[in-house]
Amino acid sequence: MWRWLPAGVWMTVIFILSSRTSQDLQSWFPFFSSFNWGHFVAYFILAWTYYYALWPKRQTWNIKRWAVVLAIAYGVTDEIHQYFVPTRHPDVMDLLVDLCGALAAMWVAGRWEARRTISL
Repeated sequence: MWRWLPAGVWMTVIFILSSRTSQDLQSWFPFFSSFNWGHFVAYFILAWTYYYALWPKRQTWNIKRWAVVLAIAYGVTDEIHQYFVPTRHPDVMDLLVDLCGALAAMWVAGRWEARRTISL
């Protein structure tokens, strides 16, 4: 159960950031000219934490698939949440960027697994 702690913490971080207005986020993260990079990074990390939580299952294809599915499911709830935040709105393009971030994380995980297998 403790392996889910990083995912829970990161989901909380995403929720808190999604609760802020766009002006707040621009002042906190001025190096992101658009929030799409923020979504990419946030969901890259989220998918990686899901991958970590699911790792004991040892079926790596299923782990990666479920990590992406869970990240996108959370992304959907995040977009719904943003509907209720002033100056924020749900955006399908954000979900696509979330998907790209999650897929990139699992691509990196696949490279890591391949390198790890070669080392053994």
